[in-house]
Parts: sequence; structure tokens; C-alpha cells
Amino acid sequence: MLSCSRRGVALSRQLTRNASSDAQVSHNARPATAPKQFPDLKSIRNNPELYSQNAVLRNYTRHKHSPQSIAALSQRISDINKDLVQPRRELKALEKKFGAARASKKDEEASVIYPAIQGLRKQVDDASLEQESASEEAANLALALPNLTSSQTPTNGVPKVLQYINYDPNSPPQPKAGADHSAIGQELGILDFSSASTTTGWGFYYFLDEAVQLEQALTQYASSVALRHGWKLVTPPSLVYSHIADSCGFQPRDANDEQQIWQIAQAERDIGKPKRSLAATAEIPLAALYADKAIHEDKLPLKMIGTSRCYRAEAGARGVDTKGLYRVHEFTKTEMFAWTNAPTGDDLTEEALTEHSTKVFDEMVSIQTEILSSLGLPCRVLEMPSNDLGASAFRKIDIEAFFPSRLSRDEGWGELTSVSICTDYQSRRLNTRIQDRAGSRTRFPHTINGTAMAVPRVMACILENGWQPEEGCVVIPGVLRPFMGGAEKIGPK
Repeated sequence: MLSCSRRGVALSRQLTRNASSDAQVSHNARPATAPKQFPDLKSIRNNPELYSQNAVLRNYTRHKHSPQSIAALSQRISDINKDLVQPRRELKALEKKFGAARASKKDEEASVIYPAIQGLRKQVDDASLEQESASEEAANLALALPNLTSSQTPTNGVPKVLQYINYDPNSPPQPKAGADHSAIGQELGILDFSSASTTTGWGFYYFLDEAVQLEQALTQYASSVALRHGWKLVTPPSLVYSHIADSCGFQPRDANDEQQIWQIAQAERDIGKPKRSLAATAEIPLAALYADKAIHEDKLPLKMIGTSRCYRAEAGARGVDTKGLYRVHEFTKTEMFAWTNAPTGDDLTEEALTEHSTKVFDEMVSIQTEILSSLGLPCRVLEMPSNDLGASAFRKIDIEAFFPSRLSRDEGWGELTSVSICTDYQSRRLNTRIQDRAGSRTRFPHTINGTAMAVPRVMACILENGWQPEEGCVVIPGVLRPFMGGAEKIGPK
């Protein structure tokens, strides 16, 4: 189990970038206007073995030697600094002497000094260039590493069940006849997949009539729950600069992995300008809300919830998951995002370092549990294993629901929500700072993100679990009825 040590290694302040090779990250996609990134090189070079083991644990095996390379590069940078002390001192003295000779019109003396100055300057410049190159390489390697891993995260590849919601594992629900949301939705005339396939392609859909009402009811209800807990509403954009998505950790583990992000094609006249992507989740634009900015310490924790359209490129590549609404290319999702304070100190334990972020993390799980419980959906809460964590996540909890149509896959379970602590992984890559009461901006806040409502999957789960085959209708959960004009069911046309 990799955990945060008492020497302050505990939380990764390490950042990742899409690597163009095992050892380098291309900066071509990062324009001058992009937020400057601040990988915690000190933590890595002081604990290379920890970061190397973590890379293997997180399935970033091609980066397992990077921490040792970073340590070696850091040592080389330090050696160059030492080696340059004397030449710089000599160069400064010669330049002063040269200036005095010129001022005194001692041209012969100046002509003797000048070649020595040129030689020393070349020596200093060459060493400085080597140092800059080593610094850039070390930063690129550091940016390609995943976050460290919580001591609470399973490392055996198996999720740990924390609790059940509306579900008794000793008496699981019996699937009802025809409880497949695709068939139900089409029978009720509220889902149309074939027209969307003709219009746009596989992985898209039309919501019709009550499905549209249900979509709006789900997002409004989720937002209303978060608002009761003091969260602030925001409507984020769904189009982002590609380097922003990259900074948030949305990247494949290697060249063979699926890419989640859809890139926007550039017109010839725009070649050379920053590339844009469709946001895979509102987490990305919400995280960027404070890119290159500081959040005053008194405002932390800062908690926001936003609904947006989301776009995933990997849908349709996972066999049976491509059927219906479970895995689609475009969908509506309501996302929670928060920034919290970040204690500092070399002797802090993991618990102390994550004190503030864990409180908000637990609150997000509580909000998710409240929403899904009140919808009457049978669920289980899981502590996710290290191999399931994305690059940015330090710890992650998923809530899965029981889908009768998925009995042949994962015993019927399918993810509805997720919540992750990302420590200062994202804030270091987006240059989001904490401004303390003294005006200092040396610390980076922790970020936490979590699903409040992923509409298509929750709708599919409601259709399947609320299906009444004898009546040919779907019972609408009570908490959603006020948002749907008081309707109690979606019946046959």
C-alpha cells in the first residue's frame, strides 16, 4: 500500500501531461497563455522509489523509471549550479575590469581582457543551456506521472464494498420481465436510437416527451439537493482548450489506451492557435474557473455545482456497453467541484494533509447517497482500487446501481456516480493558488470532484427498476414528481 509518509511525501503534488514519448512531453500544445505548471520535483527527487512503485501500482508502468531519472537530472542541475559559481564570479570580475579599462581608455588592456570574457561567457552559457534542458526534461517527466495513492485505496485490483443503498445482498431483487431500458423507452415512445443513428451515428439518442421532462427533473433535483447543502450554481462551457483538459489529467495511460477527449478540428487559418476540445465532464471547465488565479483562504472550501453537456469519444468501443443509454457519446451531467485548504509541513500525516479535502469528499458522497436513496435505486458504495483511478485521483469512491439488463455483465452492477480527491494535482497544473491572510500565494488548494447526476444512466436505471410489466408503465420516483407536473408514472401512449 502506498501512502503518504511523515516526511511530507504523502500527497502527490505531482502533475501529469500527455507524454509524446516515454521520457518527454510535447509542449507544442501549450501556448504562452496556458497556465504555468508547478510539479513538485523536490518530493519526487527525495522519494524516487515511492513514485516508481506508485507508477506501477497505477498501471503507468512505462513511467516507472522516470522518478530515478528526475532525481539524476536534479542532481545534475545542482552540480551545474556549483560548477558555475566560480566562472560567474570570474566573469563578473573581468567584466568590471574590462569596463574600467574602457573608461580609462586603456584599449590595449581591454583587448587582452575581452577574449577571456568571451571564453568564460561561452562556458557559462553552455552550462546554463544544459541546466535549462535538464530542468525541462525533469519537469516533463514529472508531469507524466500519476498522483500518489491513498492508504485507503485497495491495491489488489478489487473494489471494496463500503455499504448498500436500497439493496439487501442476502435478498437481491428479482429482474422483472422485459426490464431493459432500451426496449422500455422505445415501447413508451420516449427514446429513439435509430433516428439518432441515422442523424449522428451510434452512441447518440433522442429523448422525447416524458424522457425530456425526466432529464430536466433529474438535473433540477440534484442541484436542489446540493443547494440545500450550501453549494453554489454555475453553468460552465462545454468547449475547452485542450491544454486545460490535459492539465486536469484527462489522458490515456499509454498510446494504446482509448482517448476520452474529442478534439475540435482546426481550420487552416487557425493552425498554430491553441487547440480546443469538447469537455468530457464539467469537472474540466469548473477546475479551470480559477486557473492562474488565487482563492482567498477565507473562501475555502469553495463548492460549486454545474450542469453541462458532456462528450466522450470512447463510447461504442466496449461491446455490450454500447447498447442503449449506459455508454454514450453525448449526455447531460450535473457535476460537483470544490477547492479546499491544504495544510503544509514535512511531518504531516496523510490524515492531516487531507483533513479539509476529506471533509468535502465525505460530503459529496453523502449528497450522492441522499439523491440515489431518495430515487429508490438499489446501489452499492465502493472504494475503488488503484488500477481504476485516473491520473489525477488520489482516492475515489464509486456508487454503482443494479441494472436488470446488465445481469450478464458485472452481475448487473453499473456505475452511476464517482467522487475523487485529487489533492493539489490539478491546482499545480492550472496554477491555482491559495492567498492566505498575510497575502502569501505559495500554497496550492486541493480539488475534489464528484457526480451529482449522470442523466442517461440514472434514467436507464429508473426505467428498469421502475418498470411495471403488467401495466406497461414506469413509476416515477416521488422526489421527481414535483418537477414533472405531479405525474406519477410514464404510461403507454
